[in-house]
Amino acid sequence: MTVNFSVIIPARYASTRLPGKPLLTIGDKPLIQHVYEQACGSAAEQVIIATDSEKIVRAAKQFGAATVMTSSKHESGTDRLAEAATLLDIADDEIIVNVQGDEFDFPPALIDQVATGLANNPAASVATLCEPILSETEYRNPNIVKLLRDKHGMALYFSRAPLPASRDNGLPRTCHRHIGFYAYRCHYLYEFSRHPACELELSEALEQLRILYHGNRIFADVARSSGSIGIDTGEDLEQARQRYQNQRQENQ
Repeated sequence: MTVNFSVIIPARYASTRLPGKPLLTIGDKPLIQHVYEQACGSAAEQVIIATDSEKIVRAAKQFGAATVMTSSKHESGTDRLAEAATLLDIADDEIIVNVQGDEFDFPPALIDQVATGLANNPAASVATLCEPILSETEYRNPNIVKLLRDKHGMALYFSRAPLPASRDNGLPRTCHRHIGFYAYRCHYLYEFSRHPACELELSEALEQLRILYHGNRIFADVARSSGSIGIDTGEDLEQARQRYQNQRQENQ
């Protein structure tokens, strides 16, 4: 099945934990360039960076990326995506994949998978990806977002807390780690942006809970490949830099 879709990468300069995160370097490139180049390896018709920063626009021009300038007042990447879709005049029925600007070294096939997942599940407003959690350290780490799915692969809930709770203090077999790729039908982006942030979203600091709160469904497919690093902390950044250095050495 051939799926036509676009990729938009929201990139906010003023990250709380890592200020200027999109422009922090890994090897000889800023993080946003690594993300953009991986996204270009997918089957997307176009890849565009949506940002609130002239610094990011200037950096993107240096490596040949298309950009769209958006408001600095957005509370979530999805809100930024909705504005970008409007400015780019993307058709209501087109699929847009949100690739987070801090996801390092991901397989481009994940983008194709999440777009196809949405196309194949008309009951879902959004599609995303996940993978099994294999260690108790990950299970209890609040920086790793956990999710539960029903028997059809639809998301039941997302949380930073250990989910589901384990009565015997072991690792539940049904626990999955959320991977931050989303596919949306463009018309749903506009619906999402009209809803105010709900209490669940504010409590967990997870924008996808706004989708579930308003009764929409998220198809959460198990990723067919993995290995990316979501960069949220200084430790994540150093891990990415070490991986990149190791890869360079192996290729020499």
